[in-house]
Amino acid sequence: MSEAQGKTLWDRTVAWTIAIGERVLGPVERFIGRRSLVGDATFFPVERFPWVAHIEENWEVIREELEAVLQDREALPNFQDISKDQIEITDDDRWKTFFLYGYGFEAKLGVEMCPRTAALMREIPGMTTAMISILSPRKHILDHRGPYKGVLRYHLGLIVPEDATACRIRVGDDVRHWEEGESMIFDDTFNHEVWNETDETRVVLFVDVLRPLPSPESAINRAIVKMIGFSPFVLDARRNQEAWERRYLERRDGAEAAPVT
Repeated sequence: MSEAQGKTLWDRTVAWTIAIGERVLGPVERFIGRRSLVGDATFFPVERFPWVAHIEENWEVIREELEAVLQDREALPNFQDISKDQIEITDDDRWKTFFLYGYGFEAKLGVEMCPRTAALMREIPGMTTAMISILSPRKHILDHRGPYKGVLRYHLGLIVPEDATACRIRVGDDVRHWEEGESMIFDDTFNHEVWNETDETRVVLFVDVLRPLPSPESAINRAIVKMIGFSPFVLDARRNQEAWERRYLERRDGAEAAPVT
């Protein structure tokens, strides 16, 4: 089998997994919505999540490490280069990402470059994914929905345009905007889209956490999320992340080794 054929087969496997997952998880998601301890809504009061206050207290720590990462912003991967299914909602270089954790795997370079942020993420109960999301000026992320209702999405504003209301997110019929050092939590299985209608960059900390559920549903949900972590969909993203890390390190090490003239 040629390399091109192998990639095609893998891509088909990933697409097939996503399609099957959507069909199988549909009834599970409806049940989770009914059993959720925080309700079934678009946005949630952050006060219902005690860990949020600690993250907000340390937002400047996170931003300090972020600023070092952004010094080489052009080298950061586009979101669709890591998660190939994102090509349906973004196909340019104006939405970049920097992973720390993703469905049980550790992005070694991200943890190395942002150790204090990584330590904070490990303190969040039920954290499954953590990354930095970097949105360029005039970028629009098309309407889409997340893959699974068993997790909720957390955003912490790190760099927000001066005209904050012109940089916003719609979840269902509800619209919010980010503020630096402030949080929002929402259910990304409601259709949502994002606009940055300013000439400035927007950067947020992006975290997925297990949805609060009673027992035994919480254990079942945790098991489902763990299985998702071994799906071709996630394994493909992990492979892409690791490939990007190798390229980044080769580029960085090459630049450091280059003689000064």
